[in-house]
Amino acid sequence: MADNSSGNLTDELSGLDFAAVSPEEFARIVKGLSAQQLGEVMRGDLRTRVLSEVFGRMRQQFRPEAAGGLTALIRWKITGETDEVYETAIADGACTVSAGRSDGDPRTTLVMGDAEFLKLVSGNGNPVTMFMMRKLKVAGDVGLASGLTRYFDIPKA
Repeated sequence: MADNSSGNLTDELSGLDFAAVSPEEFARIVKGLSAQQLGEVMRGDLRTRVLSEVFGRMRQQFRPEAAGGLTALIRWKITGETDEVYETAIADGACTVSAGRSDGDPRTTLVMGDAEFLKLVSGNGNPVTMFMMRKLKVAGDVGLASGLTRYFDIPKA
């Protein structure tokens, strides 16, 4: 019987060059893991690398034609081993991403755990269902939050 422990999984994923993993491949990896496995993997340096890569790709995945004249600051709070905050600013048909909390007033703030975040950004989680099940908390403009996925090319596994 194969040992499919999280230790082996963590070792396997920590060896991945996330910069070389396509969004579609990332979506398949996330789809193949349970919420518990995702939580176990999102620890230490691996968590930092995954979050940095996901947020680093948001600019490339942004769909300016879908955003039109939207101007909004979206704050993401990812809870887990530690709370990590990133911000996505959409304005003038562009998207910029920064790590940490700015002094800006976000139009919406999304709060979720590691597993929920990975499911959401990989196209493996439905934001409305996550909100209804209280796995995703939204402060501010709920309408903007519910439509965020249309502003980004999100892969399908």
